Amino acid sequence: MAKAMTISYEVGNNLYLNITNKCPCSCTFCIRNNADGAYGSDPLWLEHEPSMDEIKADIDSRDLAKYDDIVFCGYGEPTERLDVLLETGAYRRTKEKCPKLRLNTNGLGELVNGTSGETAEKLSDALDVISVSLNAPTEEDYMKVTRPRFADAFANMQKFTADCVKSGKVEVMMSVVDVIPEEQINASRELAEKLGAKLRVRKYDG
Repeated sequence: MAKAMTISYEVGNNLYLNITNKCPCSCTFCIRNNADGAYGSDPLWLEHEPSMDEIKADIDSRDLAKYDDIVFCGYGEPTERLDVLLETGAYRRTKEKCPKLRLNTNGLGELVNGTSGETAEKLSDALDVISVSLNAPTEEDYMKVTRPRFADAFANMQKFTADCVKSGKVEVMMSVVDVIPEEQINASRELAEKLGAKLRVRKYDG
């Protein structure tokens, strides 16, 4: 396992932020099972979790105006460092021509942080787009694919999504990876729409 201090990396027209390697899930399709980096990036396994000073220095080295989105998504679940995520988002907003701020999350931030509704509220205030990994439309399939450490993860992930939608402050999406059968993708779309979110089908890049 190669380690580095890759705090940000480019994917297409977006800039991705890698602020932690911690994650409460062990998804069967996770790209970090197969490589040290993603989409040609340097290794995303961090030598240490970056401080705010390190994150700010990395941000200041980038021309933010050239990106469509700034995405919190690396080799870990960003809400594992909720305060850092929020502070980083606030710092980016101080920059001229800051693009949209998006979070790619497993939706378990309330369980990670031991809160109920507070995490969803804070993130909805701080971001423009929240994309929640649904992964499968039923609890049984979700637990098999996502393998979270929380027994009540499926219900909490849905509640988090619904809370973000209810805030009315942020665009909310849910996502599945195209490794699941078509009927599960269709059922996932129905569940996402029931919660008030749109479904995005991501291609597997493992």
